[in-house]
Amino acid sequence: MNSKSNAQAMETEKISRLLARLAIPAVVAQIINLLYNIVDRIYIGHIPGIGTDALAGVGVTTSLVILISSFSAIVGGGGAPLAAMALGQGDRLRAGKILGNGFVLLILFTLFTSFIAYTFMEPILLFTGASENTLEYAVDYLSIYLLGTVFVEISTGLNSFINAQGRPAIAMYSVLIGALLNIILDPIFIFWFDMGVKGAALATVLSQACSAAWVLSFLFSRRASLPLEKRNMRLSRKIVFAMLALGISPFIMASTESLVGLDR
Repeated sequence: MNSKSNAQAMETEKISRLLARLAIPAVVAQIINLLYNIVDRIYIGHIPGIGTDALAGVGVTTSLVILISSFSAIVGGGGAPLAAMALGQGDRLRAGKILGNGFVLLILFTLFTSFIAYTFMEPILLFTGASENTLEYAVDYLSIYLLGTVFVEISTGLNSFINAQGRPAIAMYSVLIGALLNIILDPIFIFWFDMGVKGAALATVLSQACSAAWVLSFLFSRRASLPLEKRNMRLSRKIVFAMLALGISPFIMASTESLVGLDR
């Protein structure tokens, strides 16, 4: 189905059929994401000699990782619905500007969160439950993982814009690519290259980079009915404020999950 016929289907197809076509890939993507996180922890837990402490150290980083990635919900949960409404109204120019502004916001969020995390890494990790035995592994993992923050923000935040174009399978593939690649790369870097926790983080970064590349390759291509264009990346105060107003709720919902992991 090309971009034009797909856009027409979004306007004319029955709601029940659209709901099934859009929801099923999203559910599958969530299940895949959950499974690969479980497998990731299994690999780390089996590192000879340090598996227990390494697993605990990586677990301590979870709260911060969730908090950082939740910023993508502002764009995905706030920008994508606005873009979808603009498309429904036939205002493709506004929809394109929302997408472009969302992309720039994701880059800015990455710079902000990475700076804070690198600057206060050890105090934050100690606050979230790291001990003398686990802090080293938490720092090793997080210092490399943060290099892939931009890939997480892009793949997660812009995936919703792909769904808004009625292409849920494309969005699902971005999760599938990252999950399968991470499962394959984990044992290679952890055990074969003997990199331990750093290998797990590197495998995750490379996997996330491929997911982000998949998302961007679609949005910059002719297959996208709403492409990502450089001319729409100039920040607009009205669009940014509208995105923040709508996206603050999903951001709070996503960020508060990080509180679950606090060991206080």
